[in-house]
Formats: sequence, C-alpha cells, structure tokens
Amino acid sequence: MPTALVTGAAGFIGFFAAQRLLKDGYRVVGLDCMSDYYDVSLKEARLALLEANPDFRHVFGKVEDPDLLMSLFEEERPDVVIHLAAQAGVRYSIENPRAYMESNLIGTFELLEAARAFPPRHMLLASTSSAYGANTEMPYQETQKADHQVSFYAATKKSTENMAHSYAHLFDLPITMFRFFTVYGPWGRPDMAPYKFTKAILAGETIDVYNYGDMKRDFTYVEDLVEAIRLLIDAVPVRPADGVAPQGDSLSPVAPWRVVNIGNSDAVQLTDFIEAIEEATGLKATRNLMPMQAGDVPATWADASLLKSLTGYQPKTNVRDGMKAFVKWYREFYGNLGPKA
Repeated sequence: MPTALVTGAAGFIGFFAAQRLLKDGYRVVGLDCMSDYYDVSLKEARLALLEANPDFRHVFGKVEDPDLLMSLFEEERPDVVIHLAAQAGVRYSIENPRAYMESNLIGTFELLEAARAFPPRHMLLASTSSAYGANTEMPYQETQKADHQVSFYAATKKSTENMAHSYAHLFDLPITMFRFFTVYGPWGRPDMAPYKFTKAILAGETIDVYNYGDMKRDFTYVEDLVEAIRLLIDAVPVRPADGVAPQGDSLSPVAPWRVVNIGNSDAVQLTDFIEAIEEATGLKATRNLMPMQAGDVPATWADASLLKSLTGYQPKTNVRDGMKAFVKWYREFYGNLGPKA
C-alpha cells in the first residue's frame, strides 16, 4: 500500500484529496494544525469523516514547525506528497502578512528540506491563479511570465514555485506545481464567495458585489480539481536530457519541475454566478455594489490544455450544477434553510 502525505488534510481541498487517495488504495497521512482562520467545527467535521477510515492517520501540527516535517518524512517515507497547507485569502494577506510568510514560505521550505533528505516519488504543491497577477492576456497559460503579483498572498505562492524549482534542479526532486483557480463545492471555505453568498441569500441578507459585478472567475468544482490532481500524480516530470522543454509545456529545461493550471477554462461573469446561486436556492439576492478591493483582479481564466495533454482530462462541471450541489450540502449540514428551488 503506497503512502501519501497530504498537508492541510482537514482543509477544503485537502479533505477531498485525502478521500480520493484513500479510495484509490493509498494509506494517507494527513497533517493539519486545525487553524482558526475560519470555523474549526467545519474542519473537525471533515476530519471525523477521514478518521473513520483505518488507512488515515492525522498528525496535528503546523508545516512551519521546525523539524516536524523532517521527522514525519523519516518515519513515513511517503511515496507521494500533496502540499495544500497554506495561509489562504487575498484580502487577509493585507491585514496579517506575517501569517503568509510563516505558513507559505517557511512551511514550504521545511517541506522541501524534508523531501531533500527523504525523496518521494513525486511532490505536488499547490500554487494559485493569483500568481498571474497583473497579466491581462487571457486565458492564462503556464508559459506566460508571472512577475507582477498584486497581493502578498500571491507573492508568497509564486515564491514557493521558485523555491520548489531550485530544489528540483539541485536535488533532482520531481515536483509539479498546480495553479488553482476559484475552487468551490460542498464543504467549501466560509471565506469564499460561494459560501458567503449562499449563507447571506438564505438568511435574507445583502451580499457585497465587488467591482460593481464586473468581474470574471474560472469557477472550478472541487471534485474536478481533485480528479486532475489524482491524474497528475502519475504525470511525473522528468528533466529534459537535451535541455529543451516540449512546445507549450511549462517543464523546466533544467529540472524535473513544471507548473500546471487546473481550471474550468471558462470565464464566468460574477453576476451569472450569483444567478446560479439564486436558481439553486430559489431566492433572489439583494446586492450591495462596491468598488474593487485592494489586491484583487478583475478576471481570471485558465488555459487548461497542458493538463489535458498530460492526463487526458479537463474539468467539466458547469457552475449551475456545481452550485446546486453546494447548496444541497449547505442545507443538509446547517439545516434545511429557505425554500427549495
């Protein structure tokens, strides 16, 4: 039975990734500090479901804790690592940048050092579409330059890509960085728009709509995302012998390292997304139109052709079906709120 280490296993994406790996016959070691960045009871509920499986082991701790990951790698010798633990959120990075430095930068450093000592077969590390920053050419492609991040959160995540590349080059560690777009679905994070909008609409409260609704996002359903991650495990990057990466591939010419977009390849207008929630809840939203927030960008949109060429897969759940699933979960988890659509 192969062993997978999933950091951030009680988080939104980590929970689904751990479930998928358990289903596929992995023994999963899940590291999570149960951060109170959002409601810990939601993380506890996810973790309880994972711990019901005898092939899951939860380790409590922070990725940035000195020597924790080194000891864990030495003990478990993971075959695969999926690194999802991070301080998330664009707006919170303005209020508390130190949390991002500690979790995202130091935590990734501790992970890379542990992998250097006890190399896994493949490491897959989460980055973000926010790394594209001020780029305006869309859809975003992995081969585009990404030098102008507009939030400290994005800057830390782009930095982890660079850190990972150096370790891949120096120590021949196979590493895939994946850039998430706007991930949503059941068990989603309370600080994200799908959750916040659904909660407010069901409660009859006003929702804040930034940039007066003129925003586009590549909404990616969580199970589609996890399917892509699972398939990428087997797409292990190999350092090109001739120092030349294939056309359209973000593979490094000097390291077994690449970056891959995971998105729906569909830019959805924010107003259309809100209408999908209205349809799923059977209620109309009261909208408070507001200007753009600091650190935010007006649009994100993935070119996911590299993902398809590597795995044969592309995310496909449309936002209306995805939000129906989210609202159904929300009502079941918090009680049957509001009329059914």
